[in-house]
Amino acid sequence: MKKILLISVLMVLGCIPAMSQGFNNAGEYMQFINNEHTRIKKDLWNYMAALAHGKGARKVESKRQELISTTEAAEKKVKNMRDWDDNTEYRDSVSSYLDICTTVLKEDFAKIVDMEEIAEKSYDAMEAYLMVKEAANNKLDEAAEMVAAAQQKFATEFGITLIDEQSKLDQKLEKSGPVFDYYNVVYLIFFKAYIQEFNMMQAINTGDINAAEQNKSAMIQFSKEGLTVLDSTKSFKSDLTLISASKKYLTFCQKEGEEKIPVILDFYLKKDNFEKQNVSFESIPKNKRTQTDVDNYNKAVSDYNASIAEYNKVNEELNVNRAKNLEVWNSAAESFLDRHIPQKR
Repeated sequence: MKKILLISVLMVLGCIPAMSQGFNNAGEYMQFINNEHTRIKKDLWNYMAALAHGKGARKVESKRQELISTTEAAEKKVKNMRDWDDNTEYRDSVSSYLDICTTVLKEDFAKIVDMEEIAEKSYDAMEAYLMVKEAANNKLDEAAEMVAAAQQKFATEFGITLIDEQSKLDQKLEKSGPVFDYYNVVYLIFFKAYIQEFNMMQAINTGDINAAEQNKSAMIQFSKEGLTVLDSTKSFKSDLTLISASKKYLTFCQKEGEEKIPVILDFYLKKDNFEKQNVSFESIPKNKRTQTDVDNYNKAVSDYNASIAEYNKVNEELNVNRAKNLEVWNSAAESFLDRHIPQKR
């Protein structure tokens, strides 16, 4: 949500006759509709802010359901209002805005809830998830711009002077769009390497060395590409924390893949060789074992034992550094959103 404006009624010019529904003039009529519009917009902002601050769509599902109910009620209230001096455009634009909000909450954000769980499983799924969120925000932006245009037209027609200043809420709403856009770009660069590192470790833990090698190569490639992109990415309002945290993690991934994972994979290869040698050696009767058989077995044992110590050392080092760099990223991401997208209206 980027461009939503709330323009308050400053005063009414001229003498406009009283109409139905208890409104003394067009300004009161307009303000009543404004109030319904603004109330929903504030609640929508709180819901969007909760999503932005890492609570997750599933954790704030009750907020979405509650917001659907209140938005539907507001839309019904505005829709059932009479016209003002044969003018229905402003009333209908706000009614349409509220109807669009309801549809987006019911359909787009329901899809977001469903996609959230699988988004972490692949880069493509995460990219699609963020695109759906962006598309939902764009729909709300377009609807809000429609309201702003109709509001200005109504004010002009009925001689209402509007305050040409943004409320604090509108400032937050307008600023949030570029924040999300910037965050998503950097996040996807981070995530592209992260998911490969995650898949690599899963493959290692299950003993799938071929898959581990493939994911290692992809991780190194995406880390290098990401670092190159980040080198040319500008700060967000002089805030480099997100870029810095991403660079640290990508640098860790590149070094991990080039220097550390080969040690881990070498351990599994020597372990596999030892197990094969052991089966082969034990299958040979003791009185038929040659010196070559003994030498091959002893070498496999020696290589395996030496690799265990190196494996434990490297694995412990990786676990510590991985946790540290992920914590740096998570902390930077949370702080970035806290600074640029306030949590409360």
